[in-house]
Amino acid sequence: MSYSTDEIRNIAVAGHGGTGKTTFVENLLFSGNQISKPESTDSGKSVSDFTEEEIEHKISIHTSLSHIFWKGHKINILDTPGASDFVGEVIAAFRTAESSIILVDSQAGVQIETIKLWRRLDNRNRPRIVFINKMDQQRANFEHVLEDLRAKFENSQKPSIPITIPMGEGDNFKGIIDLIQMKAYRAHSPGEKEKETDIPEEYREIAQTYHEQMLEAAAVGDDELMEKFLEEEDLTVEEAIRGLTEGLVENKLVPVFCGSALQNTGVSAILDFLNISAPSPKGLDEVAYDRSHNEIRVAISKDESFSAFSFKTSIDQYAGKLSYVKIITGVLKSDMEVLNFRENKKEKISKLYMCQGKKLKEVDELFAGDLGIIAKMATAHTNDSFCMPDKDFTYRPLQLPQPVYSIAVSAGTKKDQDKLAELLGKATEEDKTLLLSYNAETRESVFSGMGELHINLIFEKIKKATKMEILTQTPRVAYRETMTITAEAEYTHKKQSGGHGQYGKVLMKFRPLERGEGFVFANEIHGGSVSKGFMPGIEKGILEAMEQGILAGYPVVDIGATIVDGKEHPVDSSEMAFKLAARGALKEALIKAKCTLLEPIMELNVYVEDVYLGDILSDLSAKRGKVLGQDILGGGIVQVNAEVPQSELLRYSIDLRSMTSGTGSFEMNFAYYNPISGRAADEVVAKAKQTAEADHP
Repeated sequence: MSYSTDEIRNIAVAGHGGTGKTTFVENLLFSGNQISKPESTDSGKSVSDFTEEEIEHKISIHTSLSHIFWKGHKINILDTPGASDFVGEVIAAFRTAESSIILVDSQAGVQIETIKLWRRLDNRNRPRIVFINKMDQQRANFEHVLEDLRAKFENSQKPSIPITIPMGEGDNFKGIIDLIQMKAYRAHSPGEKEKETDIPEEYREIAQTYHEQMLEAAAVGDDELMEKFLEEEDLTVEEAIRGLTEGLVENKLVPVFCGSALQNTGVSAILDFLNISAPSPKGLDEVAYDRSHNEIRVAISKDESFSAFSFKTSIDQYAGKLSYVKIITGVLKSDMEVLNFRENKKEKISKLYMCQGKKLKEVDELFAGDLGIIAKMATAHTNDSFCMPDKDFTYRPLQLPQPVYSIAVSAGTKKDQDKLAELLGKATEEDKTLLLSYNAETRESVFSGMGELHINLIFEKIKKATKMEILTQTPRVAYRETMTITAEAEYTHKKQSGGHGQYGKVLMKFRPLERGEGFVFANEIHGGSVSKGFMPGIEKGILEAMEQGILAGYPVVDIGATIVDGKEHPVDSSEMAFKLAARGALKEALIKAKCTLLEPIMELNVYVEDVYLGDILSDLSAKRGKVLGQDILGGGIVQVNAEVPQSELLRYSIDLRSMTSGTGSFEMNFAYYNPISGRAADEVVAKAKQTAEADHP
C-alpha cells in the first residue's frame, strides 16, 4: 500500500550514546505491530543494529531505516548512532527527516552529543521532540532533566513543554500520564503493550498543574487560543493539539515526553503525537541547483514529475548496491527510466523496496515524501539526485564535516595493495565522512575518518573478510617552505651535444608573499632581451622548482617571481632551455633568501564538560596551541576554540578521550600555514632527511 505525502512522517531518532535509541525504536516497531516482540541490543536480533560489527560491538554504527503504520499514517524511522565517530550517519538522517526525537537519559541529563545534535537541528531549523528515557532506572529524575534542558537550550527561544510526566521514578516508576488526554499508561514487563487507565488519585494534582502549563504553551502564538485561555483558563483537547502542532511545526516549542523504552512505557503517547502533530513532508522546500549552479526551491509534492535524492548507500553482499532515497516530487515506480544528474545518464529502475532494517520488501511505487531503496543502480552514489529529463537539477548535498583522524595505511604484501585500496574505496562510497587519499609529497596512502573507532572498525571488517595484514602508522605532515627576504639570482643553462644546443639565460628577482597568496609571476624585461614566447616556459620552470624546497624537500609557496633581464641565442634557445634556466635561478635564490618552514595550522573546536576545562587548556598550551576563546553552552558544557599545529593533533581523538573519560569531542578544519623555527623546525628537517634516505638508500 502506498501512502500519500500528507500521510507520511519521517522521524530521525538521535541522542548521546547509551540513551536507549535502539531499544526505543524496537518498541516503536513492536507497538506498531511490525515485530512480534522487542529485542535487546545484547541479543543481536534488533531491527536497527543488524550488521556483524554492530552485533559484535553492541553499538549502533549505521543509520537504519524502518517504518510502522499507525492510525492511517506511515511513520518512517531513521535510527541513528550516538557516538561522534558516526556523525555522518546522523547528518544524513537529519537531512532526510522533517523532525527528530532526541533521547535523553533520565540520570545523565543533557550530554555533549545532545548539545551538538541540538545545534545541528537549529542550523536546519528542524523541529524536535525530547523523550526522557529510562525513568525506571535508579537516580532517574524527571524534574532535573527538564531543568537541564531548559538551562542548556535557553538561548534557542524554544521552551521545553512536558506532554507526558512520570508516575514515580526509579524503582517506584509506575507509568506515565498523558497531559493532552489526561490519561495514565501503566508500566508493564518488557514485551508487553501499555494499557490506558485513569490517573491515580495521588498524581491528579501534579498532573493538573502540568496540564495547565501545557495549555498555556499551546495557546502562545495563536491569538484566538490565547484569548480563550486567558478568559476560561482551559482549551479543548482539539484546541490544545492544534496549538502544540503549530508550535512544533514552526519550531517554536519542544514537546517533552518521558517513559521507559525497555518497559515499552510512554511509547503510545509519543506515537499518537507524531501521528497528529509531527510535520509531514508535504509542501516543504528542498534546495536544488541547475546546471548553471543557480539555486532553486522545490516543494515536496506528488503533483510534479519525479525527482529524488540519495542520502545513503549500502553495499550488501547478496543484494548488491542499495541506494536509500527520499522521493521529493512525483511518484517513483519500478521499471521507470530516470536521469542521474551527476552522470547525466539515464538508468532504469529495476527493484524498488521499503525496508525494515535489513529486511527488504519489494513495492511497486513510492510517493513524494516517502523513503525507500533502489537496488543495483550502477551509477548511483550518496548525494546523487535522480529526476525526469524535464527537471534536470541536483539537490543540495549533505553538509558533512571534515575527517578529524587520519592514519597512513598499506597492505602487508604488495599483492594485497590494490585489493586494500579497492575495499577502502568501497567503505568511502558507503560513508562519505571517510576519505582515502594518496599524498604525493609524503608518498603515503592516508585513510581518514571521524575518530579512531570509526577507522578501526573498517580495518577490522576487512581483516575478517580477507585475512589481509594491514600496516598503519601516524601520517607524515605536509609542511611547506617559503622565503623570508627578497633575493636575486642569475642563471645560465647552456648545453652543447652536437647539432642544436640549449641556451637560456635569466636574471630574476624573487620576493616573499603574504600567506595564502601562492605564486605570482611578472615580466619586467624592457628591450626584448628574452622573447615573450619563452615566458610560459620560464613560469613553468619556476613552478616545477617550487615542488621541492631546499630545507627539507617540501613544496615552496607564497613567492613572487619577476624576470628583469636575460639573454637568448638565435639558434640554441628554446622554451625547454629557459624552463631549465628558471629552475636553476629559483634554486640559487632560495639559498640566499633565508627560507623557513611552514606548518599547517588547524582551527579546533573542543566540546567538554567544565570539570575538564583546565586539563584541556593545559594540553592545548603544551601542543603549541593558541586558545581564541571559550563559549559557555550551558549546563556545564564549554566549547573551546583554538588554533593548533596539525602535527600536534594527529592523535588528538585518543588524547581527548583519555583526558575526558570518553565524554569530550571535537571538530577541526584547516586554517592556514604558519612559520615554524627553532628546535621544532630542526626536528622536521632531520626527520625529512631520514625519511628521504630510507626511501632512497
